[in-house]
Amino acid sequence: MPSVKKKSRRRTEVPSAPLAPTPTPSPGWWQTQAAPFLAARAFLLAISLIAVGAFRIVAAYPETGITFDEPGHMACGLQFLAEHVYRYESQHPPLARVMTALGPYLDGARPMGVADQNQEGVAVMYRDSHVLRTLILMRLGVLPFFFLGCLVVYFWSARFFGKPVAVMATGLFTLLPPVLAHAGLATTDMALASCLGLAFLALLRWAEHPALPQSLGLGFATALMVLSKFTALAFFPAAVLLALLAYLATRKPGLGEVMALAKARALPFALAVATGAVLIWAGYLFSFGKVPGWNVSLPAPEVFDGVRVALRHNDRGHLAYLLGNISQDGWWYYFPVVLAVKTPLAFLLLLAGGIGIGWKQRHNTAYWLPWALSLGILIPAMMGHVNIGVRHILPVYMGFSITAALALVQLFAAAQSRIWTGIVAGVLLVWLVFSGARSHPDYVAYFNEFGGSHPENILVDSDLDWGQDTVRLARWLKARSITDVSFVTMNLTASRLAAWPGLPAVRPILATSPAEGWTAVSPTILIFNEYGLDHKYPNLKPWFEYIHPVDRVGSLFLYYIKPGTLPPRS
Repeated sequence: MPSVKKKSRRRTEVPSAPLAPTPTPSPGWWQTQAAPFLAARAFLLAISLIAVGAFRIVAAYPETGITFDEPGHMACGLQFLAEHVYRYESQHPPLARVMTALGPYLDGARPMGVADQNQEGVAVMYRDSHVLRTLILMRLGVLPFFFLGCLVVYFWSARFFGKPVAVMATGLFTLLPPVLAHAGLATTDMALASCLGLAFLALLRWAEHPALPQSLGLGFATALMVLSKFTALAFFPAAVLLALLAYLATRKPGLGEVMALAKARALPFALAVATGAVLIWAGYLFSFGKVPGWNVSLPAPEVFDGVRVALRHNDRGHLAYLLGNISQDGWWYYFPVVLAVKTPLAFLLLLAGGIGIGWKQRHNTAYWLPWALSLGILIPAMMGHVNIGVRHILPVYMGFSITAALALVQLFAAAQSRIWTGIVAGVLLVWLVFSGARSHPDYVAYFNEFGGSHPENILVDSDLDWGQDTVRLARWLKARSITDVSFVTMNLTASRLAAWPGLPAVRPILATSPAEGWTAVSPTILIFNEYGLDHKYPNLKPWFEYIHPVDRVGSLFLYYIKPGTLPPRS
């Protein structure tokens, strides 16, 4: 039977309309206006931010009394400038000390010949009636290190993350109260921060291009670093090691490539080392002699003696206070606690966001480098036994500022699609600004909200009460026409306190005998030596521990006992 073919129906295809392309979000305010503006005027904006920070620092000079370490540092520098010897103390190198003494030296100050460096410094400062002028000249010597530290943050950020991040990082660095505090004192801490950061950035540039200029620059920067403070000899190698590990983990070079890179850099590295060694020797005026305690003569014996003394200091420890406890050896967690309470909370939140961004970019070496610097400082410090303030780890804020700036830029950039990120960025920035502004001019005693109303229960010494409140105390007493006060401060006698900053008649404080009238108590002196009791008598406490203060001036507690209310002595 023949098959019957069925007539097939042709299906008519109706052409479908082309799919509309997914609309690309239009660039937002950050991409079209803010970022280009920051990029085009980055350096000018950074300089403006640095200038504002410098103005805040200088404005605090006359409001900040003489702190404990300032006279001694200046005395060492003055001896070096005037007599070309460095005999008071070798534990700290001369760079920052010379800078603090340069202004007074040019103003006519000369060594007074006092055996103790601290009392020598006080004698020089009070040699005439211009104490405040000498103090300002001392502190101005540290201001260039603030500029240098800010510029390191700027150029590092611009090189690896772009100019908008560089502007933000520089601004964040200038807003940190610990930075403003120690950039405003005639000490060695800001010098260490800026010179260590400079040496690390110079190393990064040299590692990329180990040519002659970069090798000489690395030698110059490392010499400045060593001449600023000897703790750099522990911090810098640790930071370099962490940076090297980050490079190996992210780039994963083979052994042959590593060997080739090392071979190509051997001679440039030797040149950098030689340059740094000669400049360090020059920093000690090419001295040559026996190292104390060693039976050998070497160039710059002060360097070797200083390192020896610094190591012995760390081995013996330093009396420290944390969370109600006193220790000679310190605590491994001391510096994390210090950072948690001395750093503005808004900055810490940005820092946490920056860590998250860095983790997402963990295959990019550049994101690890700020952390290499900061952890290279923090980890050795946590292993040490000298726990006396955030100032000892001040360089961590350079790496932290770059990391926090990454988060701030990311929040602003994401505001086009998620407006709440822009709001968060603005709130954090305003919070950071006002957090530091409310502490002006006493940046030394700054604590964030974790510090509460009694930060002396957490930290004292250079984190709270370092002698800086004498100016405010004098003004407070004068405003109330108070003619005498019981008071003791660091390094300064009653007659000198009367000369400047102008306290009334000052009586000594007797810990076991309440005094009629007004008494101003320093938390640092109270905690460490109980005004002479020295914790030797467990059952005997200073009278101001069981009588409540009536007021507070800065970190000082004010007590008042009405005349005639004390029982007669038997």
